[in-house]
Amino acid sequence: ICLSANGNDNKKFKGDDKMDGAPSRVLHIRKLPGEVTETEVIALGLPFGKVTNILMLKGKNQAFLELATEEAAITMVNYYSAVTPHLRNQPIYIQYSNHKELKTDNTLNQRAQAVLQAVTAVQATNAPISGTTVSESAVTPAQSPVLRIIIDNMYYPVTLDVLHQIFSKFGAVLKIITFTKNNQFQALLQYGDPVNAQQAKLALDGQNIYNACCTLRIDFSKLVNLNVKYNNDKSRDYTRPDLPSGDGQPALDPAIAAAFAKETSLLAVPGALSPLAIPNAAAAAAAAAAGRVGMPGVSAGGNTVLLVSNLNEEMVTPQSLFTLFGVYGDVQRVKILYNKKDSALIQMADGNQSQLAMSHLNGQKMYGKIIRVTLSKHQTVQLPREGLDDQGLTKDFGNSPLHRFKKPGSKNFQNIFPPSATLHLSNIPPSVAEEDLRTLFANTGGTVKAFKFFQRDHKMALLQMSTVEEAIQALIDLHNYNLGENHHLRVSFSKSTI
Repeated sequence: ICLSANGNDNKKFKGDDKMDGAPSRVLHIRKLPGEVTETEVIALGLPFGKVTNILMLKGKNQAFLELATEEAAITMVNYYSAVTPHLRNQPIYIQYSNHKELKTDNTLNQRAQAVLQAVTAVQATNAPISGTTVSESAVTPAQSPVLRIIIDNMYYPVTLDVLHQIFSKFGAVLKIITFTKNNQFQALLQYGDPVNAQQAKLALDGQNIYNACCTLRIDFSKLVNLNVKYNNDKSRDYTRPDLPSGDGQPALDPAIAAAFAKETSLLAVPGALSPLAIPNAAAAAAAAAAGRVGMPGVSAGGNTVLLVSNLNEEMVTPQSLFTLFGVYGDVQRVKILYNKKDSALIQMADGNQSQLAMSHLNGQKMYGKIIRVTLSKHQTVQLPREGLDDQGLTKDFGNSPLHRFKKPGSKNFQNIFPPSATLHLSNIPPSVAEEDLRTLFANTGGTVKAFKFFQRDHKMALLQMSTVEEAIQALIDLHNYNLGENHHLRVSFSKSTI
């Protein structure tokens, strides 16, 4: 039967919801969301084998998908009769078509063919992609049910529960282990079935969990089984709720867990290839609740005021705290406490930023002392009363031109990294040479270990100090330093090394 792309054939499928009918390598897919793309439909078939043709009937919200073999189609239909497939959060229906193959009119269907070729090219390259083995007839799914997940641009904390929420859409998640490696948050996640791992990888690799940040990078792990010893906020075995929480890692406080459960119900993961648009407020609340806080009674909304203690009171100024904490958010006000000058209150623009500053700066060294950063019980930082001299201990930075995160969607959101010995410099004028910058940074009291201009762009460079503490000091001293020609140097921490 020749099938033309005008969809006349569809009349015979009315009301035929069941997966019966004689098996065919052509599948009929119905109730597709309006804006769905060819790539998303092809992705439904890829875990089961090679997809050889596709025909989208846009106006009818239907599609035909042809697989290389009837066996692949049967496996796919059986799988999806047990697990209802969803695209963009809508259930869709798959059944055998009455057609034995698709003969599509290429002029009408060129776009679909191009997409198919692109996808197939990726699948069939000689380098097996991420553990899939390539044979002539079909791409067999990778055998490991375990995925290795790396999160780039981690602007909001991503918790084990958030991962569980997202990956559960593709099947039962049995175990998760999270850890930090090379300064990057990573996780291992085990499904009951390798097909689920394959689907989750196809749908989620390269997606952003939150708006413009927290990008998922997913590969198959060489491990096929994870050994989880403790159930806490770092690791969990969902098949064994009886496991202990381990030493020194309290399991989630029940009050926080309850707040978290309420928030996560708002997390929504639409289908493949769109950002995982988790509403930011819910995301932030979930992150704050389940994240690095671990303190009972912390409101899920996240406090904006931080208490910083063990400061070097001889050296510290509101300006130096503004500069350092400004790497992780827009500092509104700083108050060094009058009767306890080794402590300060810092008010950030929102709860995410205070969360972020706390997780990155607590335990770092500033002016030779390890600083402690916790959430304060204060809601705001009070300014001194009119006419009262508080010796310059309180400063309002609300209108500072130096805020890094004023512009929504700014690149700066994606370049937030933990303090590191390597600094990223930008806005360097053409007249300034490597020697000048090395001298400038050596004058902050540290040793410059390495330096390199960006090849494409001499306005930027990487500069490595010998310790993280020296880099912190250099950033405090030299961020916004005037290099002449009205160029103010911008300094941030880099994830690269030289």
